[in-house]
Parts: sequence; C-alpha cells; structure tokens
Amino acid sequence: MFDLKELERAHEMVGTAMTPTPAHAWPLLGQRLGTHVVVKHENHTPTGAFKVRGGLVYLDRLKRERPNVPGIISATRGNHGQSLAFAARRHGVPAVIYVPKGNSVEKNHAMRAFGADLVEHGDDFQLAREEAGRRAQFEGLHMVPSFHPDLVLGVATYALELFRAAPDLDVLYVPIGQGSGISACILVRDLLGLKTEIVGVQSTEAPSYALSFAAGKVVTTETSNTLADGVATRFPDADAVALICKGASRIVQVADDEVAAAIRAYWTDTHNLAEGAGAAALAAALQEKTKLSGKRVGLVLSGGNIDFDLFRRWVGTDAPAARPAMA
Repeated sequence: MFDLKELERAHEMVGTAMTPTPAHAWPLLGQRLGTHVVVKHENHTPTGAFKVRGGLVYLDRLKRERPNVPGIISATRGNHGQSLAFAARRHGVPAVIYVPKGNSVEKNHAMRAFGADLVEHGDDFQLAREEAGRRAQFEGLHMVPSFHPDLVLGVATYALELFRAAPDLDVLYVPIGQGSGISACILVRDLLGLKTEIVGVQSTEAPSYALSFAAGKVVTTETSNTLADGVATRFPDADAVALICKGASRIVQVADDEVAAAIRAYWTDTHNLAEGAGAAALAAALQEKTKLSGKRVGLVLSGGNIDFDLFRRWVGTDAPAARPAMA
C-alpha cells in the first residue's frame, strides 16, 4: 500500500498540524496486567483521536490532485468526521458529515466546531453512510470512504512513532472500527521488519471483523449495539479484512462491561480518559492477562472522546469503584 519513504513523507506532513503523541510505560497499569505495558496515546491529538492523521493525509492529496474540489462528504460515528472536518478546514474545503440519529452529542458538537455541516440520518452508521453516498452523487461532492489507502497511510504515522519508540514489543492490541488502525500497524510492523504479534479487538455486540477473520472473508452483521461507538461496525471493508487475515494473530471480542472496567483502569492508573473504542485494547489485554506474563505489551489508546453521560455511567459517580492495581 505504501513504502517507508512514503510513510516518512506522510509523517512530516502530519507533523505540520500536530506533534507526535506520547508512548508511555505506566507502572500501575503494568502492575494491573502483571507485565510491562506501553500505551500509545492517540487521545492526545488535536481531535482527541488517531483518525485525524488519516484525514490530514487524505485531504492533502485530494487538494493537490483536485484543487477545485467543491466539497467533501462522509459518514461517521464521530472521530472520522472530526478528522475530515479538521483537515478540510485547513485546506479551505467545505465538509458535510452524516451521523446516525442518537449519535454522540459531544462528538456532534466537536464536528460542527471544526466547521462541518452535520446531518443526522438513519438508525446506525451504515444507513448514514448509504445516504451520504446518495447525496454525494446528487450534489457532486467528493465521497470520502471510511477505509482508503491514504487514510491508512496517515494513520500509519502513529504506528511508525510507536514502533520506533518501542521496537521490542511482543504483542500489540489494536481496536478495530473500519480497520485503518490495525491495517496500519500491520503494514508498518512489516516495513520495519519487526516480529510484534498484532491482536485486533472488537465488541461482542459488533463482531463483524472477528467473524470475517474466522471465515477468511467478509461477514456482515445485522446489528452493532455496543456503547463503544468507535467499534460499532456492521459492514467490514474487504481490503481491510484481507490485510487483517494476513497480518493479525487473532481478534479478541470484549463486552461493554469489560470496556467500562478498562476505562476506569485507565482513569485510575494513568489519569487519562479513554472512549469506549480507546479502552478496548486494554480490555482485551486484561481478558488475556494470563497469556501476557513476561511479555512486553503495547496498547493503542485510540481516542478519548467520550460523552459526559456515558463517562458518568462508566467512570464517575454512577460507576462501581475501580479495583486497585495488584502487584
């Protein structure tokens, strides 16, 4: 999909809009998992999530190749839309973003604040995406997909930062929404000649990629009823499925209660706030804790954009107290 030279150029371009995000080894989190843990903090980007990198690279190429593009349109549950709105504003390109009804209130506010024209449509992401595609054809707008080589290239800049900071990771847990994050990690690992085992993470309530991985082909689901909206996917991308089947070790499924516990663990052990998808990697590592003894573990904290009501329910006064980390 890209070579190391292209990746280096993309990293330089992304660096004009944001600084590299930290990769920290947190002792309390290591005690909780019983091993050495490094967290890649993609919750520290200008939009609070990793996808901004993909938006920056995608819009950079689009604007160079189509300088008079009238506008872009896409669908999202939040972070993809924030990414595109952020990047489109930098290039002076209008952005229309479709979200499903009942989408995250805070993410909707953020997309509007970044300059997007936000439209609510349908009961889930897939219906919003289909309507965005119809409007793109009708109005001549450029439809930005949820998975594309330029999006993966942009996202891969975080994997480059992580693997150069921690090249000795034995295993890396990566949440899967539409697949750009885990695909990027697989490609960069292979470009750098590393042996890190890469494990995808999905919700038990939205397991389309897990089912596709098991079947070796695209498998869709009828629902995606997880509160971790960043991994609420029903229709996997075929190219992403092929990459994941080739390069991932396995896909772990985590329940919403496990995600909530992982959010609380991040809060108590690192004082970082994770959204549901952002905590999914830690939830999977906690589920597989007995397998990790003596290994160097990487976790992608992919975003921190959680609604206040869900934060209160999962982390705040309505939530059970987090268990202290055990030595």
